[in-house]
Amino acid sequence: MGALIDVDEFAESLALHDRSHVALVGGGGKSTLLHSLGRSLPGTVVLSTTVKMGADQHGGHPVLLDPTDEEVVAAVMREPIVVWSRIDGQKAVGIDPIRCDRLAVSVDHLLVEADGARRQPFKAPASYEPAVPSTANVVAGVIGIEAIGKVIADRCHRPMRVAALAGVSPYERLTVAGAATVLAHERGQRASVPRGARYVVAATKISPAEIDLFTELAERLELAGIEAIGIRYADASASSALL
Repeated sequence: MGALIDVDEFAESLALHDRSHVALVGGGGKSTLLHSLGRSLPGTVVLSTTVKMGADQHGGHPVLLDPTDEEVVAAVMREPIVVWSRIDGQKAVGIDPIRCDRLAVSVDHLLVEADGARRQPFKAPASYEPAVPSTANVVAGVIGIEAIGKVIADRCHRPMRVAALAGVSPYERLTVAGAATVLAHERGQRASVPRGARYVVAATKISPAEIDLFTELAERLELAGIEAIGIRYADASASSALL
């Protein structure tokens, strides 16, 4: 069975060392996990995205827009910071994966949301997704547990791709077996994981009623050699805050 933890224990569960470059891909909960890591890790910490995210999802950290590398290094010595290229309406536009690779050399921890899911709890990537930096040494594939048991076309981003990888119709319900297949597939959440990087699955929004679902998912992933981490939430309001 995979580990079942509270969100503020996510960094500890990953057992990150003194330096890390973490990319979050997949479905619902990436931004919440990103900021949990940012709050928990010691040393110099930069949070960013290689895609787009809500401009309000800065976690209360200072935001630098299109800074120079020197400006990043100076600011991050004081506290964790968020680095974006610009803000476009209600969206923050991220930085290039190559820039992430360069910044990762200068800070202790670079944390990147490297995929978009349009607020759906699960997805399978398009051919050009996800935008994972080449030096990421940990990649977490995220699934909101509420996607399981729901019709794929209703609760998944890129439902045709999810269904194709799971071997079912997009108008069928996503099973635990189907979710595990997509999470383990090299054209699913494992797409673009750099050679040598650690890949884990983070299942979010787990209520007491869904622990058995997570246990089954973790067991299936373990057979594929993949570690699963379950993120539990004490009440519905906390669960709904996951974006």
